[in-house]
Amino acid sequence: EVFREGKLYPGALWTSKNLFTQSLILLPLNPFLSVTTEYGVCENLRKLEITGVSCRDVYAKRINPRVKSGRFMKILPDYEHMEYRDVYTCLLHRYRHILGLWQPDIGPYGGLLNVVVDGLFIIGWMYLPPHDPHVDDPMRFKPLFRVHLMERKSATVECMYGHKGPHNGHIQIVKKDEFSTKCNQTDHHRMSGGRQEEFRTWLREEWGRTLEDIFHEHMQELILMKFIYTSQYDNCLTYRRIYLPPSNADDLLKPGLFKGTYGSHGLEIVMLSFHGKKAKGTKITGDPNIPAGQQTVEIDLAHPIQLPDIENLHNFNELSRIVLEVQEQVRREQQEEEEGQDEEEGRSQQGDSQQVEQPAQRDDAGAEGTEAAGAAAAQESALTSQPFVLPVGVISRNEDYPRTCRMCFYGTGLIAGHGFTSPERTPGIFILFDDDRFGFIWLELKSFSLYSRIKVSFQNAEAPSREAFDEMLKNIQSMTT
Repeated sequence: EVFREGKLYPGALWTSKNLFTQSLILLPLNPFLSVTTEYGVCENLRKLEITGVSCRDVYAKRINPRVKSGRFMKILPDYEHMEYRDVYTCLLHRYRHILGLWQPDIGPYGGLLNVVVDGLFIIGWMYLPPHDPHVDDPMRFKPLFRVHLMERKSATVECMYGHKGPHNGHIQIVKKDEFSTKCNQTDHHRMSGGRQEEFRTWLREEWGRTLEDIFHEHMQELILMKFIYTSQYDNCLTYRRIYLPPSNADDLLKPGLFKGTYGSHGLEIVMLSFHGKKAKGTKITGDPNIPAGQQTVEIDLAHPIQLPDIENLHNFNELSRIVLEVQEQVRREQQEEEEGQDEEEGRSQQGDSQQVEQPAQRDDAGAEGTEAAGAAAAQESALTSQPFVLPVGVISRNEDYPRTCRMCFYGTGLIAGHGFTSPERTPGIFILFDDDRFGFIWLELKSFSLYSRIKVSFQNAEAPSREAFDEMLKNIQSMTT
């Protein structure tokens, strides 16, 4: 209870020489609580059977009960094998920089890795979207590697990839925000049935079906391409740190990670973040058309869209007309802003400071007026939900989308050819359904993507500053540009 309430600094267990104090602290018979506060170790240890060792085994090997004369039973570690300071120095301190969220460099596909302290282990869990198209289902996860301190006073790294159990691996910490993993026994990844058996197993895990169940030929090609590309890495990967987006009280909804439908590519992970008058959706996982790291959608929060009544909403041409009108309005505003900036720069060069200030004030007033009008319209729309239905002809992977929405905004979606060729931003409409779901209609593709929040509490994933988060977004985007 002392540790749960954070009333005692856990470092006392590693430095204290007072046996009386230690015996009181260790009365719950759970030494793992000593690192709960600093590193977020689960109070109830995760089922370590997944990683090949039971809680009972870990406990029995680590604790050596000793009874001395006096009023108290001393429950002390077996110092012949391990001390608490060994856990900290060899495991937690050495590998503290790899805790948190990471994106693996797997070409266009990316990924989401969460590295956590779990008992006497540091485990790297790869988080995977649910099977297509069940966007509201919980995330799946599997261990890729683990670091542990068992019989020796040096940490052991094991690769968890494949189906033959843990085997020898290596972790190299390149710098604070980058590390790499290497498997030293890749033969453990192979199956007796060869590549065909490996592909069938991967397909069941990745898609939850067999290739015969997938009738779309193009989808079969994309799946086979992903298997060939990703399996060649054999868990020898480089990871770069990512942060969860910072939030503000006036955000349209809480930013964070979402899983979304992307046609034949299946479900992908997108990070929603807010940047003033804009909201951005950045791909954490991607595909050969739009790779991980790219900005898949951008929402213009200053331009809300009022949907037509439910009868006219069925008509795609009517919805398209409304969106294109807003697109033209945005284009004119951007053109006027650019012309105003050019005029201001010209006057500045002439040294007419008084004339420079007046246009700037008018521009600011106009921008503030537009933003205020947009905010007022959005607030009014949020008070009452409105019916929603996809227009006839719009393709959706998931027909179980919400039939009411709160508000809509003009936005753009990034489309490109295979290999991220000829990328362009095309008009679309952002639909906010509730606090955990939103959608996007890609006007040019006549396609609908449904996004659902990833409800996982990730630790050690907060950005140290807004500037650090923005820099992280630029870095992961530049990797695939």
